Amino acid sequence: MAPAVTPPDTRTRILEVAFQLFHEQGYHATGISTILREAGVNAGSLYHFFPSKEALLVGVLEYALSAMSCVVMAPAEAATPDPIGRVFALLDWYRSNMNSWGCKMGCPIGNLALEVSDNDPKVRALIDANFRNWADHVSAWLHSDSAALPASVNRRQLAYFVLTVMEGGIMQARAAASIRPFDDSVAQLRTYFDALRSLAALDRSPHIDRIVPSAGTSPLPAQQTNAAADATAARRKSPPRPSKPRTRPSPRPKRR
Repeated sequence: MAPAVTPPDTRTRILEVAFQLFHEQGYHATGISTILREAGVNAGSLYHFFPSKEALLVGVLEYALSAMSCVVMAPAEAATPDPIGRVFALLDWYRSNMNSWGCKMGCPIGNLALEVSDNDPKVRALIDANFRNWADHVSAWLHSDSAALPASVNRRQLAYFVLTVMEGGIMQARAAASIRPFDDSVAQLRTYFDALRSLAALDRSPHIDRIVPSAGTSPLPAQQTNAAADATAARRKSPPRPSKPRTRPSPRPKRR
């Protein structure tokens, strides 16, 4: 016999319903009466835990912060042990959600960041904490395998870059009513990670001394760079070729 599923307590049920409604309708468009109806609780129960709608929003953001690991990150971690593979499994999770929603609604935390973060310092701080929590998980994946990426890559900054690609891709997919902008963004991110993997492979090679490139340049093995420099120096040192004397053509005889 399967174990009985324990129903969530009243406070958790209110938070789950409010989180879903804020995601579907937006914070300002969601009324307390709708939350009471969908959660199946009376007003006294809600106001016992949350004295105002603003307090409920704070509770929802704290709930999202605590649930992120098991709801958002765990599926990607279960999909593959490869740290970079987990990044793209996570992005695929968002893609599947966007497809199932018809490219509507978007990211719950991203939506709230746009709608309410300017009005309340506590709300702003909790939204930022949710983003930092997201990036912390991805950064931990990238740190877990030191050989997957070049040692010079800042893993935490790269995790925030992944977050930016996800949020920006979702926002553009909503605007276009198409998943294509999201797919295009992820494709470019994949190309970037492939390039980083190639650089990491060069770093591990004992036969290639690579010169670290400056920003915006392509890395070349030191042998290629030195060969080019030697060829240039040889051309400069070689004596000039003797020029052939120029002879003037004989004048034609004048006709009489």
